[in-house]
Amino acid sequence: MEFEKFSELIEVKDGKVMLKNKEKLREEIDNLIFDAVLEENEEKKVKKFLLIKEIAKEMGAIPSSIQGLYEEMGRVFPGFTVPAINIRGLTYDVARAIFRKAKEKDAAAFIFEIARSEIGYTKQRPLEYSACVLAAAVKEGFTGPVFLQGDHFQIVRRYFEKDPVMETNYVKGLIKEAIEAEFYNIDIDTSTLVDLSKETIYEQQRPNFENTALLAEHVRSLEPEGITVSIGGEIGEIGGKNSTPEEARAYLDGFRDVYKGNKGLSKLSVQTGTKHGGVVLPDGSIAQVKIDFETLRILSELVRKEYGLSGCVQHGASTLPEEAFDKFPETGASEIHLATGFQNIIYDSKHLPDDFRKMIYDFLKKQFASEWKEGQTEEQFIYSTRKKGFGPFKKEWWSLPKEVKDKIMEELEQKFELLFGKLKIFNTSEIVKKTVKPVKVSVDINF
Repeated sequence: MEFEKFSELIEVKDGKVMLKNKEKLREEIDNLIFDAVLEENEEKKVKKFLLIKEIAKEMGAIPSSIQGLYEEMGRVFPGFTVPAINIRGLTYDVARAIFRKAKEKDAAAFIFEIARSEIGYTKQRPLEYSACVLAAAVKEGFTGPVFLQGDHFQIVRRYFEKDPVMETNYVKGLIKEAIEAEFYNIDIDTSTLVDLSKETIYEQQRPNFENTALLAEHVRSLEPEGITVSIGGEIGEIGGKNSTPEEARAYLDGFRDVYKGNKGLSKLSVQTGTKHGGVVLPDGSIAQVKIDFETLRILSELVRKEYGLSGCVQHGASTLPEEAFDKFPETGASEIHLATGFQNIIYDSKHLPDDFRKMIYDFLKKQFASEWKEGQTEEQFIYSTRKKGFGPFKKEWWSLPKEVKDKIMEELEQKFELLFGKLKIFNTSEIVKKTVKPVKVSVDINF
C-alpha cells in the first residue's frame, strides 16, 4: 500500500505532514502499520515508519521524556509505581490493548520499552517499535505524552573485555538510533563492569559509574531542543546478589564526581532477588521468588532523599504472584519492568492455534539446539527460548486471524487492568499533564 493511495488523507508539504481526514486515518492506520512492518525494501520501510510517527504526533500522541514526572517524584513520592512494559511480539495489538485500558482508567504514567537484546531477537529496531506504539495510540484515540524507553542499553562484559572501544561505540550508536526514533528515556546498564576484585566498594563501582557517565554525556549531546532525556543507571546486575546502600552511594557519588553533563540520573535500578523471565521448574511452571521489599524501600528512600532521584527500579517482576504488586508503591519504587509475563499469556493462551504454537516450538528445538542445557527438560528449554520465536515468525504473528488476536488481547487487557490497579496508576493523567510538557520534535518527511 503506497503513500499515493492516501493522498486524500495526508498531504506532505515542505517535508511536513498535514492531515486532511483524521477519522479516516484512524480507520486506515491498521493497514498503514501492517504494510510498513512487512515492507521488504529497507528504504521504503523507514519512510513508512517515519510517516506513521509524524501522523501520530499530528493526532496528538507525542513521544516524550518522563523526566518532569520523575523530578516531581524525587521531591514528593506520589504513591504509584510506573510500569515499563517490554512488548516482544504483536507490538501494535498489545500497545492498543494498553492504550484502551489506559483511556478507560485515566492512566498516563506508563512506559513502552525494548531492551538491547530484545531488539535483536524480536527483529524490532527502535524506529519500528516507536511507529507500532504510536500507530496504536492513533487507533485508540490516545493523546498526550507517550513514553518510549531504551531498556538495558547494556555494555556486554565479554565484548568489552575483547574491545572496549568497539563495544562502547556500539552502545553509543544504539543510543543515537533510539533518540532519533524518539525514545526520550534511556536506561544505561554498565553494572556488568562492576569489579568485585577491588578492595573498596567505590573502586568496585568505578568501571560502572565512569562508563555510565560517558554514555550519559553522549545522550545529552544528542538531545533535541527542549527535551531532557530521562536517564537511568544500574548498580546490581539482575539475578545477582541484592544491592546495598553502600553500593548505591558509591555509584551515585562516583557518577557525580566524573559526570560532565547538566541533568544527572533520574532513577536507579537495583537487585532485590528477581531474575529476568523468572525461574522455570522442570514441569514448566514458575518458581516462587522472594523479593526483598525492605531493600527496595531503603534504597528508594535513600536515592530520593540524598540524591533527588525518583526512586529505585525493579526489574524481572512480571512473573511474580499477583499479591506482590501492591508492595511496589508501598515501598516507594518509582518504576517496575514487565516483559515475560505478557509473553507467557500470548504463548499459553488457549486461543493461540496449537499448530501455530507447535510450528514455533519445532523451529526453536532445531534452531537453538545448542542452547539446550544438560539436565533441562523440554518445558524448561522451550520456556527459556520461546522469546526468540517472535522475530523469525513476525509475518505469521501479524497475520494471525483477527478473532484469534482479539481473544488474546482480551486476556492481556485483564492483566493490564490488574497491574495498573495494584501499581496505582489509575487517574495519573492529571499529574502527568502537570509535570510533562510534550515537545513535538520536527522531522522532515521526503517522498
